[in-house]
Amino acid sequence: MTWRQATREEIYTYYAEEFPQYVDDLPEFITADGPKQYAVAFRDPHPVRQDDVPDKDFIRRDTWQTNRSGNRTTPEFSSFEDVVEFIQHPARNDPLGQSNFALADPAVLEKSNPLPEAVYYALDHWERPWVLLVDIDAKEIARQRATDTVFEDNDRDNEALLDAAGILDAEPAGYPYALEDIDCAIEYGFEVRGFFEEDFNAEETMVVYSGQGVHVYLLDTDLAHRYDEQSREVLNDLLLETYDIPIDPVVTADRRRVARLPFSLHADVCSIVQPIESPGFDVRSATPEVVGE
Repeated sequence: MTWRQATREEIYTYYAEEFPQYVDDLPEFITADGPKQYAVAFRDPHPVRQDDVPDKDFIRRDTWQTNRSGNRTTPEFSSFEDVVEFIQHPARNDPLGQSNFALADPAVLEKSNPLPEAVYYALDHWERPWVLLVDIDAKEIARQRATDTVFEDNDRDNEALLDAAGILDAEPAGYPYALEDIDCAIEYGFEVRGFFEEDFNAEETMVVYSGQGVHVYLLDTDLAHRYDEQSREVLNDLLLETYDIPIDPVVTADRRRVARLPFSLHADVCSIVQPIESPGFDVRSATPEVVGE
């Protein structure tokens, strides 16, 4: 199977040819002006227009201009096609335009056009009262498995611990987890979805394969359940302590996080981030067509 970092050519081709085919499959709350921001990460930092501002390897761009009161005035993207064009060519189509803080035009630089190593959207939303996401990462599962396996030396650093447990040599070789850890994360994800549906009576949930784990969404729009910071902390305690599910509690608690955009490319592992319907999902099927073996 392909499990490696995508090349620049593969990233460019994926967003030019394959990604646009998935736009109609995006969850309905992900629109041109719904999430408060879109964000792009770069493999190599790219300069901005102003000379004394550090190069950027991660940028966030608001979907609306706002006035001093924080009220929306003008949308930055008139349609999702504009968002796609921003993802395809972040410097050429930077919503900041001619601002000194916009990405520098590659045409005037001796530097390659920046391409998205990862694409994100803000969970904080203009129209919805909240978007609740639980993150389950294969790296955390592998670390715990290694800790449980290697009893004789608790002072090893993380890499040495994973190596001693044989995880670094397991497929995919060299990554801080094994395929079984990803499969385990996916199984946990569907347990969390079941918990949302059975204990919270949730009607709208979603499990998304994130490339190195899963994101589990609770999406019901019942205005009576705003899931403020305290409610999210209670949810963290339930999942971690009662159900013993290895979630990232920081992600659950923070409404202003960004999450990987469904159907974006996780370039570190050549996998398409995507909603999935079964704990039996085969991660090998997430390799995009543009990626060669």
